[in-house]
Parts: sequence; structure tokens; C-alpha cells
Amino acid sequence: MDEPNGTASSDSRSAPFVVRSYGATDRGLKRPTNEDQFLIADLTKAMRVRQTSLEEPGARFGEQHGHLFLVADGMGGHHAGEHASAMAVTLIEQFALNTFRWFMPLTAVHADNVVTDFQEAVERADATIVEAATKSPDLRGMGTTLTLAFHYEAELLVIHVGDSRAYLFRDNTLRQLTRDHTVVAELVRRGELDLAEVRQHRLRHIITNVVGGTESGVQAEAHTLKLHVDDELLLCSDGLTEMLSNAEISEVLRGEPNPEAACTRLISLANECGGQDNITAIVARFSASPATTGNAFGNEP
Repeated sequence: MDEPNGTASSDSRSAPFVVRSYGATDRGLKRPTNEDQFLIADLTKAMRVRQTSLEEPGARFGEQHGHLFLVADGMGGHHAGEHASAMAVTLIEQFALNTFRWFMPLTAVHADNVVTDFQEAVERADATIVEAATKSPDLRGMGTTLTLAFHYEAELLVIHVGDSRAYLFRDNTLRQLTRDHTVVAELVRRGELDLAEVRQHRLRHIITNVVGGTESGVQAEAHTLKLHVDDELLLCSDGLTEMLSNAEISEVLRGEPNPEAACTRLISLANECGGQDNITAIVARFSASPATTGNAFGNEP
């Protein structure tokens, strides 16, 4: 087993929270390569001072902070899945850096625009990946899941495609925020398949909605909600959820308040249970901050 590739974001304050987060990815025990990717990014306002008569630092940073968390699980042979997931992460990074006006006041109108902006960014990533695949036979049909969360002030936006997942852990209760875009999940939603049969079903890995694939046309699911103090967010690929039950995930999050310890333990347990796929997890904890804030977008979960 490879050592997990992890990265911790520094603690940062986004009123009314102090946000601590950690992400890691692991090849698992069965796969020859790792096609998962992840991203943790702090969004800040910055000013670079070129010249001044005052004695002050050359770089100044604003008080506003946002956070972006993302997990992508690639698919396709000959390293195509790894390429697709990397492209998706890079394209969302470029959107956040060059297009997304995250620091605007979160009025109801702007909240709707934020959702639309992220969905359009995913659609552009989808079209770009499909186009890239048509130019190289080795990449044909490549695609990726994409589950991202954007946090600002007391608000959380989740954008989702595929069968990676976003969970909210609140008051010792784990709640799945996203729906799996798979054949068997759709059968369960229509009442044609019992939930207990999912783990053994021969079609459980067939994804119905991806970024990329053989043709463009992704449908990005969106959720908004208001965060509470001590909430925890978990983003993960199906390499984690295929190995661990919700009860096992809850036990880790309950017993490990430190995001790095929780993330490391989740990946370790998934490998102990077989490590059948690449395993990626991001854990973010929203602790109380002395700062206060107003306005919000989203609904109570």
C-alpha cells in the first residue's frame, strides 16, 4: 500500500467559523494507479503593493475568506481516468481564480448566481474533457465524477456529478447530501431495488452522469445549506463508501475531532476492509469564531 498523499489547509477564519480541513488520497490495495484527485483551497482577497511611502508589507490580505473543497474520481483505461480527474480539478481552479466573484455580498439574488456559475463551470469542464478525448484515441471516453463544496460565511454550496459523495456530520448524525448518479441508485429511488441489494448488484458501478464521457451533457446537482457550529463536512470517492458503512464513518468522525486524524483513519479503515479501489477523503470542521456575520443563502438542512 502506498502512503496516503495528504495535504492540510492552514486554519483560517471565515466569520462565524474557524475552518480546519485536511484531505488525502490513497491508491488502495488492488488498483495499479490512483485516478482520484482532490483539492482544498482558501479563497482570499489580496493586494500586492508595488510602491508606497509607508512602511508596510508588500502583500496585503483582506478579512474575507472562502473555501473550496473538491473530490474527483476518474474513469477510463490507459491513465485516461487520471487525466480526466486532473483536468476537472484544474478547470475548476481556473474558474475560481479568474471568473468566480466569491466575495460579493450573499444576497438571495447573488446566491442563485453562485449556483448557476458553478454549474456552468462544470458544464464547460465537461465539454473541454469530451473535446480533449476526441483528439487522442488513448483518452477516448474518459470521464470523472466531481463533488465540490464552496463555503463562505455561514453558507455551504455543494455541486455534484457521479457517485463520489458529500456528507454532513451534525449532532452525531451523518447525512448524505448528494445522490449517487448510478443505475442501481436510480432503481432504488424508483422502488425497483431494495437498498440491501445494492452492494451485491452487478450494475452498482455503472455511472449515469459524469464530467466527460463519450458525449457532453452533464447535469450538475446543487444543494445549499446553512452551517452550524461544530458541523463537519466529508467529501469522498466511492473507494471509501464501498468499504465503510455510514455507521463506521460516523464512529470515526465522532471519535476524531481533528480533521487530519479523521481523514487518515477513514482511509486506513477502508484499506483494512479490502481497499478495492482508490480512496480519497476530505474532512472539514467548522468551529466557533468570535466574529459574527449577517446575510445568508440556502435553507436549513
